[in-house]
Amino acid sequence: MSENQRPKPVSDATARDSAVDRVVADIEGKILSGALKDGDSLPAERSIVEAMGVSRPVAREAIKVLSSKGLVEAIPRHRPIVRRPNVTTVMDVLGGLVGHLTGRPGGIRQIFDIRIFLEAGLVRMAATSATKHDITRLKERLAENEASISDSLLFYETDNAFHGAFYEIPGNPIFPEVHRAFNEWLDAKWRQMPRLPDRNRQNFEDHKAILDAVLERDPDKAEAALRNHLEKAWRQVESTFNDL
Repeated sequence: MSENQRPKPVSDATARDSAVDRVVADIEGKILSGALKDGDSLPAERSIVEAMGVSRPVAREAIKVLSSKGLVEAIPRHRPIVRRPNVTTVMDVLGGLVGHLTGRPGGIRQIFDIRIFLEAGLVRMAATSATKHDITRLKERLAENEASISDSLLFYETDNAFHGAFYEIPGNPIFPEVHRAFNEWLDAKWRQMPRLPDRNRQNFEDHKAILDAVLERDPDKAEAALRNHLEKAWRQVESTFNDL
């Protein structure tokens, strides 16, 4: 065998990472298959070491990785508990990653652009296929929003609830979780916004324009009203903060 054909030695770090990945893949597979059920305790660390033929540091690192994925819950002085993933779990894990984005220049606007894109599609769907139940819920949320104009904190909450009603219309559990995630990612900035009754009134009128277009079953008008509303909302945010 020539010098160039000889296999390159594997570093200790590479071997360790490979062993961690192997343990993670094994436990993750058991969780997803149901062999390890939600609420079960993970096997003891010693059992993992013996079954997988790895060191204790590798087993511990693998559990940290599983915890970061939301697949296990680490409890002090107890064995980690299996947490079978659901939509909330996925969004919570994603939230940790997106949180870094909000601290970067332009990051909040990038998240806001995703929100505009999604809500534009949601109001179009509402205009074409909202049921009587959906319409009733939208009207109730809008009425609650109008009633809270003089109470800025309550207005903020009913504002979120009105937008959240559109995320419920597809009947897909992912969408409400996405809405919850948007609120969590942007909440720190949004709650610092100066909120005045006149501004609340304008935002309510924008909400009404969106719903009116939905009631007219006009998806183009609904999307235009939604985009107009959110772009105005962004200008309010932009004029308040210097670090976006």
